[in-house]
Amino acid sequence: MAQEEIIFPNNIRNIRLANGMKMTELARQAGLSLSAVSKIEKGVRRLNQKQLLNICNILGCKLSDIFIKESDDVAGQWQNEIKRRLNDNEDSGLKVFGSGLRKIRQQSGKTIAQAAKEAGMTLSVYHKIEVGQREIYKNEIEPLAKSFAMGAEDLFDKIATLYKSGELNKQISKVKERVKSVLIPGSPLSGIDMHGSLYGAKLYDSARKKLVPVFGVPAGKSIAFKKSDKTMIVAPMSLEGRKGIYAVVPNSKRLGGFIPEKSYVFADATTEPQVGDLAVAVDVDFDTLENDVAANAQIVSVRQDSKGKVFGQISSPEEKVAAKTMHKVVMIVME
Repeated sequence: MAQEEIIFPNNIRNIRLANGMKMTELARQAGLSLSAVSKIEKGVRRLNQKQLLNICNILGCKLSDIFIKESDDVAGQWQNEIKRRLNDNEDSGLKVFGSGLRKIRQQSGKTIAQAAKEAGMTLSVYHKIEVGQREIYKNEIEPLAKSFAMGAEDLFDKIATLYKSGELNKQISKVKERVKSVLIPGSPLSGIDMHGSLYGAKLYDSARKKLVPVFGVPAGKSIAFKKSDKTMIVAPMSLEGRKGIYAVVPNSKRLGGFIPEKSYVFADATTEPQVGDLAVAVDVDFDTLENDVAANAQIVSVRQDSKGKVFGQISSPEEKVAAKTMHKVVMIVME
């Protein structure tokens, strides 16, 4: 019997185990059923952006950690499992039937979406049949054949003729070749699902656009500032995808109460503030600051003295801040 197709190999199980978390606990915190989490970890169920980001938050990991790389142990395990399933399905005849069906569809000039609709199937089910990852049920044969203006016996005969002629060998080989790739962000050959082949890359890119790094958290009288993507939060919708956006957690004690506690301050590293703006002021040159190297920062009000020199001002108590870098604050959001 055909097994479920692996469409999203991932490191979620390994990260969960490394955190000492049970699957039941991840399911509870993620608001998912135990069965759903099990399928997600096995890679046979897709995640949407919200679920992916939520799981990253629960596991305390970076988005990129979820996706497997060629060096990961799970990559080899996934490839071996895909090969085994392909061989099992080919031996049972599903691979031949699926390749024949694909050939007939291509000869008819139909897209997979058109063929699925005319056969009364979902796109996912139809595609799994074409790649030999799902059995065909008796009540599905007639609608499938009818979508190509054939009877059931004519469809089987046509596929048998194609197989005997050797025309299906190339298509079967193509599917086997695609198991050489692994599903990692940016890989154009990720996965074996024709319509989900870029699923991992698209999911990563879409989710990543919604995130911004948190560069600063309160530390004493200032903000400990590091250029790092180890902590990420979802950006406000108006800031999604904008380059140079980052967040800091304000040190409310030095702000005179005009920025509420439990909030995030979003700054734009590509925009210099003007007099009257709020800004994130860093005591070193931002462009030369190495990743994960600590610096000090403050949230300041941008002022100008009588000589035209721009400086940052903080309160509680009032203090001028001599900063190497100032980035405009573009939004403040309560947690």
